[in-house]
Amino acid sequence: MASKGTKETIINADGLILGRMASHIAKRLLDGEKIIIVNAEKAIISGKRLSILREKHEFLQVGHYRKGPFHPRRPDRIVKRVIRGMLPRKKPRGKEALKRLRVYIGIPKDYEGKEMEKIHEADGRNLRGPYIRVSELARNIGWKG
Repeated sequence: MASKGTKETIINADGLILGRMASHIAKRLLDGEKIIIVNAEKAIISGKRLSILREKHEFLQVGHYRKGPFHPRRPDRIVKRVIRGMLPRKKPRGKEALKRLRVYIGIPKDYEGKEMEKIHEADGRNLRGPYIRVSELARNIGWKG
């Protein structure tokens, strides 16, 4: 599967804090690793539920529904957009890094039973305050999955 000698890593996003996971993954993408994220809808965003939803709804008001900017509403696309924001995507190095990223809702059949990595620095079990899952955020902003 992996081409040109790049190392392929499968990361299970279940219970990982989105921002910490994204910054960790962005660094690894820039180092040349190919990364596949599964269970993107189970990643968590720390903070009060209503304040996160209110902030996202205000952000969605920016732009025109036909002209853009277009905002992702699916959990896998939300996660990919967060990681994209941490990459220098307008430079060749950042474009190449983004091409090495794949994000999935659930676990695709191709990756079932394979060894998956957890990022310990982003583990949400150490979180003491309130949080919201990416799937819950997505449903509140228009995802019908």
